[in-house]
Amino acid sequence: MLLISTVALVATLGSIGATAAPNKLHSQRANQPKQNVPRYSGPPKYTVNQERADAVKQAFQISWDGYSKYAFPHDSLRPVKNRYYDDRNGWGASAIDAISTALVMKNWDAVEQIVQYIPKIDFSKTTDDVSLFETTIRYLGGLLSAYDLMSANATGHTFAPSDLSAILEQAVHLADNLKVAFDTPSGVPDNDLRFDPPRRVGSETNGLATIGTLVLEWTRLSDLTGNPEYAKLAQRGEGYLLDPQPRELGEPFPGLLGTDVNITTGKFVDGSGGWGGGDDSFYEYLIKMYLYDPVRFPTYRDRWTAAVDSSIKYLVSHPTSRPDLTYLAMWDNQTLQFYGEHLACFNGGNFILGGILLDRPEYITFGLELVDSCRNTYISTSTNIGPETFRWQDSRTPLNASNNPAPPSGMKDFYAASGFWIDSPNYVLRPEVIESYYYAYRATGDAKYQEWAWDAFLAINGTCRVGSGYSSVNDVNAPLGGGFSDFQESFWFAEVLKYSYLIHAEDAVWQVQANPGGNEFVYNTECHPIRVARGGKP
Repeated sequence: MLLISTVALVATLGSIGATAAPNKLHSQRANQPKQNVPRYSGPPKYTVNQERADAVKQAFQISWDGYSKYAFPHDSLRPVKNRYYDDRNGWGASAIDAISTALVMKNWDAVEQIVQYIPKIDFSKTTDDVSLFETTIRYLGGLLSAYDLMSANATGHTFAPSDLSAILEQAVHLADNLKVAFDTPSGVPDNDLRFDPPRRVGSETNGLATIGTLVLEWTRLSDLTGNPEYAKLAQRGEGYLLDPQPRELGEPFPGLLGTDVNITTGKFVDGSGGWGGGDDSFYEYLIKMYLYDPVRFPTYRDRWTAAVDSSIKYLVSHPTSRPDLTYLAMWDNQTLQFYGEHLACFNGGNFILGGILLDRPEYITFGLELVDSCRNTYISTSTNIGPETFRWQDSRTPLNASNNPAPPSGMKDFYAASGFWIDSPNYVLRPEVIESYYYAYRATGDAKYQEWAWDAFLAINGTCRVGSGYSSVNDVNAPLGGGFSDFQESFWFAEVLKYSYLIHAEDAVWQVQANPGGNEFVYNTECHPIRVARGGKP
């Protein structure tokens, strides 16, 4: 693929469907009554926008070229100073996170570079602590996804059997080093490890997401290798989350759990949680495990349904200044906390996916409400990008309650117009809002979600593009994003660019399908497509 210049890319992006500044829309909507959200009404029709898809490909190329020149085979690029940073054990996190996106984009030069690198990684050596969770979703998920996409001939490109074998061998090598994490009295894994030799750090607790976001990748590895050990290890730890104890502490609402679990006993030690960071992908994987194999994992479906029903019953919150918006509160036992995160904005897409799979239009309808409201966090800021965290005042809770404070004095006008105030203003190249646009589009075929995703991509390109790539920024409500943190996250390749591309690209076997039985792949939480295995067949 030819690399166009930065100037040419910006010109291209500016000429394809650019719209008026979306942040001006919120003032027009502030006093409007809530609209009925369209319900799922059968197989949607999709529209390919090749110019936009190609523009996203060019953003990938710029990002990849910068990383390849200044950081490869290290983990991440610092695009301002043109340096590298080993934030994920020095095994080339950006390369492994990029390979599934390069495959679906058919960027064969990048694919070849990564495929040739994979056998050279020594997953037994690192000087840094190893996160079981992060290593699983980025490295193990990336390797398994590459294997699935390449071996299934899903891309139409033929790969050497030796390349496929090397990828799967490296996945096994990595998992064999990581599996010491499960050597605990309960089987609940320790998230914090050290290698050379592999050993646990000795944590006392582990979290809901870091226990509950392993089962897809580790089960897939067992299915591909025929070795049941990997699946058994992850599923044993997951079992403590499917049957939380003590229930009166660990499950404040039916299906909604606390966060921290004692590694020795497998019991919950708190009842605080939410759909945000630290908890999010546990709920995400419940319905995705059912998609992966409905024969083996109906219990996961039932636990997801319980969580979703409780969320709708207990957590729904409408801001005092914008009752048209719908957010999900966090909880501290049964006390609600009116606090949101960019991370939590995956929830709309997850509700939509579950609605598709279970043929429950009401879940899709509610998920679309959440998508609309997360979009509001984008169109309300000066950069048209949503903040890392935000807060609001709930319309149904007493305004003098300790858990329902008014906005800070400096944010009152902003809150009056936008229905939230900014808590943490940074943006670290997160994908969740665009991710939910993608699921909304695939469920409905409504082109407005393509427009919203394009608006977000234009805003991110205009704010985060710098030097040899793209960088996190400090303040989404400040001119030019308030400055650069000089860090290009590996998940920029895996998630933001993939979702931004897929929503405009042609249909393919890895695309989410609105037909409940039509999905051949399921995305792990890092947006790596994993081939589904119904009835235990890989």
